[in-house]
Parts: sequence; structure tokens; C-alpha cells
Amino acid sequence: MTAPTADASQPAVHYGTPEAPRIAVRGEARLEVDPEIARIGITVAARGRDRRSALDDLTRRNAGVLDLVKTYGDAVERLETGAFSITPELTKHGRGERVRTYHGSVRVTAELTDFTALGELTTRLADLDLTRVDGPWWALRPDSPAHREARKKAVHEAVQRAREYADALGTTLSALVELADIGAESTPPAYPQAPGRMRSAAFAGGPEDTPAPLDLEPQRQRVHAQINARFTMVPPQL
Repeated sequence: MTAPTADASQPAVHYGTPEAPRIAVRGEARLEVDPEIARIGITVAARGRDRRSALDDLTRRNAGVLDLVKTYGDAVERLETGAFSITPELTKHGRGERVRTYHGSVRVTAELTDFTALGELTTRLADLDLTRVDGPWWALRPDSPAHREARKKAVHEAVQRAREYADALGTTLSALVELADIGAESTPPAYPQAPGRMRSAAFAGGPEDTPAPLDLEPQRQRVHAQINARFTMVPPQL
């Protein structure tokens, strides 16, 4: 039988030794940049005495909203239709369950990159009957250069910090052992709390239900990167 080699018989060492001391540091970077996209939510509603009329009216209104948004061309990066519903409203008085009317709604989400077009579009949408506009929600693209820049700055800070500790010990770094992205699995919510919203008067319940005006001032986005790094050092002469 062949004897195991030294490498195979010895477990991997995950900690420092006197011959190869290790140092663990953390690097962070925080940036504040302009947003790249703005998301708005559009809710279209319809009413009808029967299900078919409510559905037809809702389909017509929804098509009108989609056509309007599409007229802005390249300013709209993404447009999608979401939740759809037709709900009966029962009479409050009388015997038995009788349907008084049907309420329909459909949700549309639009992402825009032209913030000048955003202001005009939201105003035109809010002027439509039974149409509500929520947002905007400002964001960066997942592949935004801002994320890459923050990660680079975090790594540079970790390396600089490790070199300063090594220098204080009268030695130098030898090799990088591990680099871990602490924030790799944390993602911001797609739709954070909107700063304001705008609705057409036809959708509101009355003067007391009038919402705050839509805030279209782009909000600066905070980008945070955080990493842990481990290095081996040349044994210091203490």
C-alpha cells in the first residue's frame, strides 16, 4: 500500500500559524449617485352593471393607457401588465345576494429613463378617467457601473487597511487568502415607499381623498459595498 503524501494526510489550515500569520480586515464603500430609471405604477379601473360591460370598458381603458405610454418610444425601457380583476359589488339592503355593479382593475408598470418625459407622461395619465398613477420609484440598473465602482473602492480600502496593519507590525502582506462579498445576497426592494402619488379626480373618493402631488425630483441613490478579506503576512520580527 502506498503511504499518503504529506499534502493528503494533513488537513487544510484555515487559520494563521507562526510561519504564515494571517490578518482579516473589512472594506466598505458608500456612494451617492443619480438614478438611472424611474418606475411608475398605473392602475386602470372600470365599472359596469354586468360583468361583460365592465370587462369591455376595462379592456378599452387599458389599451388606451398602453398606447399612450408607447408613444414615448425609447424613453420607456420596460412596460408590462400585471394584476387583473373583476369584482362584483353586492347591494347593501334587501333579501338575498344581488349584484349591484362590477368593478374591474388592471395594473400596469412602466420604467422610464428619460425623466423629462416622465413628468409629461404622468400628468397625461393622471388626467384619464378612473386612472391612478403611483410613484415614481427611483433606482439603478442591476448592472449599473455604480455597483462596480463601489465594490472596487471597498476592495481597495480592505487592501490599504491590511497593509497599514502589516506595516505597524514591521512586515508586509504575502498573499490574499479569501475575499468575501458580504452584501452579495442582499438586494433592495423593487418598489420602496413612494415619495408621493397622483390620481385623477375620477378615481378619488372625494375632496378628502385627494393625494399629495407627485414628487418628480430624481432622488439620489445610495450604493453600499462591503467585503471581508484575509491575507497572509511575512512573519514579523517581534
